[in-house]
Amino acid sequence: MNRPAQTTTRTEHTEDTQDMDTTTHSSAHGHGPGCAEFHTSRRGFLKGVSAVAGGVVLDSMTGGVFRQVAYAASGTARNVLVVLSLRGGADGLSMVVPHGEQAYEEARGRIAIPRDALIARDSMFGLHPKFEPLKQMWNDGKFGAVHAVGLPQPNRSHFAAMEEMEDADLGSNQRRGWLNRMIGLDTSSNPLEAVHMGSPLVPTSLYGPSPVVATHMLSKLKLHGTGKADARQRKTRSLNRVWGRGNGDLGRAARSAMRTVNRVEDLATSRPTPPRNDARYPVGDLGKTLADTARLLRADLGVETVTLDYSGWDMHTNLGDVRSGAMTDMVEEMAKALAAFFKDLGALGNRVTVVTISEFGRRVEANGNNGLDHGFGNAMLLLGAGVKGGRVHGNWPGIGPADLREGDLQVTRDYRSVLTEVLKSRFPQVNTSKVFPGFKPETINAMRLP
Repeated sequence: MNRPAQTTTRTEHTEDTQDMDTTTHSSAHGHGPGCAEFHTSRRGFLKGVSAVAGGVVLDSMTGGVFRQVAYAASGTARNVLVVLSLRGGADGLSMVVPHGEQAYEEARGRIAIPRDALIARDSMFGLHPKFEPLKQMWNDGKFGAVHAVGLPQPNRSHFAAMEEMEDADLGSNQRRGWLNRMIGLDTSSNPLEAVHMGSPLVPTSLYGPSPVVATHMLSKLKLHGTGKADARQRKTRSLNRVWGRGNGDLGRAARSAMRTVNRVEDLATSRPTPPRNDARYPVGDLGKTLADTARLLRADLGVETVTLDYSGWDMHTNLGDVRSGAMTDMVEEMAKALAAFFKDLGALGNRVTVVTISEFGRRVEANGNNGLDHGFGNAMLLLGAGVKGGRVHGNWPGIGPADLREGDLQVTRDYRSVLTEVLKSRFPQVNTSKVFPGFKPETINAMRLP
């Protein structure tokens, strides 16, 4: 496939370039062994992306980034989309449980979530009890789900399914993620429009020619080698000597880029403020990353989309039960982290929408190791602004033996239909036909449209 030059705001350790984060970071939760394909293929792919991005740093600085970063914070209220990737193939049937189907308990046996333990229960569905921290959001109509969604055709390879889902342009020979296409529609785009938090490695959804930022944490977003004031002054003088003269487009854009970096560096070097509104994030990478994301959004630097990874869902063995185990621990940490995130944001949360995405679901029937193998249909979670919450959306196909596709929950709605509706709700100015080329979405009715 053709690979466009990636103009991410990351650098090598050169004297006159800005150094974002170059430290490899894994957000894997560590529950269970998972399958080797997930760990090896993802690690190899991201390492390759990192190498490509690092190899074009100087070109990015003199080309894409400096030409496209003319941005001055206006303070204008903007909506924000947060895409939380549940990497490893999260089991939607354990998170949004179809207790109304007798086949559920028959297929799951000892790893089934008992009906009486479910919360926010209706006649067909109920939430895993560890979603309790988000129950009020559900009751308030700010948390909902869409079931039986996924890729149009089964793809049970972690690597291939992730790439296909994040490219979201089936049949194309160009690797460019759907979020990179989205921000590329804005002629005044800047690297801070799209930020990946928690790792300096760019996910496929952001990969492409439009500049983005990827960082392990906010404290890494600063000029390399500027720990002391005099060092920062020397670096700034050096950059100004190179880019501070001339009235051409490149000079003006370069000075704007440096002002933008300075704004981010002020945030990166300042003492982290505690979460607001008595929000308490759980211990773990997801809580840390969401706390950092809340700080970033409050800074009002022009961020429109943030991507985050929460890995560890590849539970082939010992998924656990309602009391303990890998699934219970993962759902609990995610629910606590998201609840703290929206509490921390306060009124700002009225402009933030979170959507979860995972490469595939799991098999309906448990395997012999009290785990679940790779499946097909899945559930997506929607939280925050614009969500028609308090219910499960979608076209439920059933999970009886005659309803399944090769033993899996069928996909009755393409996941891109959900994403299209999210974009139309939160970014009505975006031409979604250019974000998802050649795709004709179906109505989900899970988001409030303008």
